[in-house]
Amino acid sequence: MELFGLIGHPLGHSFSKTYFTEKFNSLQLDAEYHNFDLNDISLVKTLLCNHPGLRGFNVTIPYKEAILPYLNELDPIAQHIEAVNTVKVLPDGRLMGFNTDVIGFDHVIKSEAELHNQNNIIGLILGTGGASKAVQYVLKQNHIPYHLVSRDPQKADFTYKTLRREDLQQHLLIINATPVGMSPKVDEAPSIPYEAIGERHILIDLIYNPEETLFLQKGKERGAHIHNGMAMLHAQAEASWTIWKNNLILQ
Repeated sequence: MELFGLIGHPLGHSFSKTYFTEKFNSLQLDAEYHNFDLNDISLVKTLLCNHPGLRGFNVTIPYKEAILPYLNELDPIAQHIEAVNTVKVLPDGRLMGFNTDVIGFDHVIKSEAELHNQNNIIGLILGTGGASKAVQYVLKQNHIPYHLVSRDPQKADFTYKTLRREDLQQHLLIINATPVGMSPKVDEAPSIPYEAIGERHILIDLIYNPEETLFLQKGKERGAHIHNGMAMLHAQAEASWTIWKNNLILQ
């Protein structure tokens, strides 16, 4: 039996486990997908020793950057971004890292018609972690300028304390690349001046659980176009499967 899985901490409801279990059943494959809740990234070594049948695994919060020292090789895109969400265990036991978040988010960007109907749109990315790095890469590839928001003024153009209404009015594409608002803390939302959001805004949340975060609800109330992380998740999951089965090198 082939084994695949997801590492992160904490791991609650997992889209990946449900998705791949259903996929394996539909394809009648002798394979399983497990959640591996690791409270320290160093435990990935123990995981590999205890599960010699592991062929690949996804990586989620908070290890998309912390996993890097444990990998033997990186796909060119993952190397550029310095964040990994998919790992393939090669036949010789070496670990190769990929970033399929890029494929997932690019799918969302290209499918948003309103985004391409507006001229000179500027993005505002909330967060500077591994998911944010994938978003930054995709916006650059699509020639969309952007600015970053972080609690740390050394890492971004704005902090949540310095972000003003005027800033939001100048950034019509707002992406939440933080875990704020994710289940079970569904009553939380990034601290931005939502009163500045209007009908021309596009709000994208990388979170998929809940389907409509408080961040998206606040945007929807003001007429903004909203997208959750489900479409991105489906696209990146399929890309992960292609990598595991075909050893695809993303370009």
